[in-house]
Amino acid sequence: MQPDRHEISVFVNGTSYRRSVESRTLLSDFLRHDLLLAGTHVGCEHGVCGACTVLLDGAPIRSCLMLAVQANGHELSTIEGLASDSGELSPVQRAMHEHHGLQCGYCTPGILMTMTAFLKQNPSPSEDEVREALSGNLCRCTGYQHIVDAMMAAAQAMRAAAP
Repeated sequence: MQPDRHEISVFVNGTSYRRSVESRTLLSDFLRHDLLLAGTHVGCEHGVCGACTVLLDGAPIRSCLMLAVQANGHELSTIEGLASDSGELSPVQRAMHEHHGLQCGYCTPGILMTMTAFLKQNPSPSEDEVREALSGNLCRCTGYQHIVDAMMAAAQAMRAAAP
């Protein structure tokens, strides 16, 4: 193996992957180009917009700020893993659709990943808490109200479905 390459092993959306990556490969590029999971969008490449948000061991992170080698041995979740294997949408996806929470859709994967983690930690959020959780995800199209409405509905649906 070349000195600037590293073997990594990651678990992404329930599948184990082992790849050789360059030291400088960003996690976002690894997901998009090596694993062909293009749902993780790259916007600002500075960690500001939130479009590249994925879950690392259940916590939201900016994949444009992390190197792929840093994910070695960890579990990652991307937008491609939110729906069930049968294609049934997750509660946050369904709520975004039902409440018209997206327009162009570029920011949507990052928002959905952020909110998936947030609603798992806070199943009964206030509208202000949802807005605070969304504050790291920029959307230039919607004005956020429909996204907030969708996440409040998703929280309610998740509580209703809980055992």
